[in-house]
Amino acid sequence: MRSLASPTLPLYLSIGALCAGIGIQLFAPLSAPDRPLPHLASIGAERLAAMQERLTQDISILLDKAPALMPRTESVILRRGDTLTDVLERAGLSRTRAAGLVQAVHSIYNPKKMHAGQTVELTYDPLSPTAEAMPARLAFEVAPGQRLSVERQFDGAYEAKTIIAPTHIETTRAVGTINSTLFAAAEEQHLPAEQLAAFVKMFSYDVDFQRDLQKGDRFEVMYDHEITQDGQLVRNGFIRYASLTVGGTPMKLYAFRADDGGVDYYNEKGEGVRKALLRTPVNGATLTSAFGMRKHPILGYSIMHRGSDFGAPVGTPIMAAGDGTVEKRELSSTYGNYIRIRHGNGYATAYAHMSRFGAGMANGKRVRQGDIIGYVGATGRVTGPHLHFEVLRDGQQVNPITVKFPSSVKLDGSLFARFRSERSAADQQFVKLGEPAVVETAAPSETTHAAAN
Repeated sequence: MRSLASPTLPLYLSIGALCAGIGIQLFAPLSAPDRPLPHLASIGAERLAAMQERLTQDISILLDKAPALMPRTESVILRRGDTLTDVLERAGLSRTRAAGLVQAVHSIYNPKKMHAGQTVELTYDPLSPTAEAMPARLAFEVAPGQRLSVERQFDGAYEAKTIIAPTHIETTRAVGTINSTLFAAAEEQHLPAEQLAAFVKMFSYDVDFQRDLQKGDRFEVMYDHEITQDGQLVRNGFIRYASLTVGGTPMKLYAFRADDGGVDYYNEKGEGVRKALLRTPVNGATLTSAFGMRKHPILGYSIMHRGSDFGAPVGTPIMAAGDGTVEKRELSSTYGNYIRIRHGNGYATAYAHMSRFGAGMANGKRVRQGDIIGYVGATGRVTGPHLHFEVLRDGQQVNPITVKFPSSVKLDGSLFARFRSERSAADQQFVKLGEPAVVETAAPSETTHAAAN
């Protein structure tokens, strides 16, 4: 149903009425009840010129008054503690009228999600009665590129709809040199925080970001983002290509969609970025004691430390470093709550000093990489809460930080051939990418819901 909020409808109606009225006035003297109107050719050039001049003058006068005939739009801003009803009543609407608008909004959007500082636009129809404020339209932004509009229909009911702005995908890049921290370098190049987090996750299997990065190391990122036609960011997309140069050695990773439909990252040789084992099975932890000889904090003499200690608050979740089977779950006087997991290719991992075990952890339990197997604690022989983490290869502890873990996936055959083609295309696009390139345009869409006034 057509709404009353068309900005040119009142003006068109007025001009049409004016033209009809002028026509009646001009032709009335020429006609009689018993005879039809004469053909324009019989009126004469002088009379037609007078008619044209009169019509031009009256339309000019009407156009001068056009602003008064155009819809009027006011903007109101939510204050702290305001509801949408508060804003509408402050704008002059009666409680009944405000309730009708809020009901229409609520049919597709919860107005409680609105926040202080948000702008609401109210558009008034100039032809409607002025005794009571009766907006023809209410509109506000609910998300980047997405607006909610409520319009009054001919029957007086309000209809709500979501208007999605046309968007397109742009591919852009960021290139930077690390002079202090990776975060500072990324911020300088306007790399979004979520892209930086994804970048760190991609390389975390091979790089210790606390210890390995040096001044002068470089990074490159090529990623997508979705924007509206006026340049408003809707959302950031995934990283297509990334490179990190550490100590003069570049590591390149490429996004690739395998036959199962999932997107993962692979190095130039087609080896998956995800390794069989995680180097750090606890998020947000600090390496407090590395693998190697050290003075024992309790025994007081030097002894080989055959693992890595990660300091973290009690209760911090501990993840399984890889797929495998729990082969030992015990309470030890030295290691406290302890779990050892057997993986493939002769590898095993051990986790000690946990405050408690994860749900269902028992000997013989199958686990997947990333499953929560326990929580950081201070059980056993310790001076404070931390995770003691060991990696064993063929029964011998090895340094979890320096050992080169095997890749979980390696592309071959036709998959590798397709990956090699896409890798080459990504390299060429990155080199040629001077300005953001439009890749795809989405058509606008809207959904409508009617609500009684």
